[in-house]
Amino acid sequence: MCWRAGQMRTSIDPDTLPFDPQFELERGPAIDAARLTPEALRSRFMQPRSWQAEQSGDGGLLDSDRPLRPAAVLIALIQRPSGLQVLFTVRSSRLQDHAGQISFPGGRLESGDAGAIDAALREAREEIELDRELVEVLGTMPPYSTISGFRVVPVVGLIAPGVQLRADPLEVEEFFEVPLSFLMNGANHQRRVVVQQSRRRFVYSMEYFGRRRYLIWGATAAMLRNLYRFLLD
Repeated sequence: MCWRAGQMRTSIDPDTLPFDPQFELERGPAIDAARLTPEALRSRFMQPRSWQAEQSGDGGLLDSDRPLRPAAVLIALIQRPSGLQVLFTVRSSRLQDHAGQISFPGGRLESGDAGAIDAALREAREEIELDRELVEVLGTMPPYSTISGFRVVPVVGLIAPGVQLRADPLEVEEFFEVPLSFLMNGANHQRRVVVQQSRRRFVYSMEYFGRRRYLIWGATAAMLRNLYRFLLD
């Protein structure tokens, strides 16, 4: 996986960012558990009704004169007895860009990829040895433009319950799961304020305590917020 784009790099500690008090009025309810089953998700992705993504990119900080590079990530929903779990990776500390950050498996499209879905599945295989035959692709979400210069297509897929994964240590420090029900509850969403180049923008975050504290933020959290809006509709 490679996310280097050469457009704009940032170094932000999300824990230092103030919360947006206005978000309390926009947070939203918890999505009913009946909407978070494999059957309900299959049905929702088959329905073409329109909906509005809450955030499609990192504010107005992108250089409009330079084209965005296509990329894709896999929002992997693992079927567990306790309910669907969302799979995340922690980027290796050896990487030059975004070391230690929480993300979805994924990366930029390569010449041999047939499209975003193919790229997301290939990257998941390379990073965590996820066999594409175990992924039931439900569909894709609206592209998200990152401040590092990528146009990322989130691919949503159901993963067989008996999946065995192993991280590539060159790319992934660890991987972990978070209940989909936790992430699809507006009470667990945060919105923080960033001021850069005299411009104000917002970033989403979600704090989860598993084996340790995990702070999911930035583009990853924004894509989850869009999934929330999609399922809440």
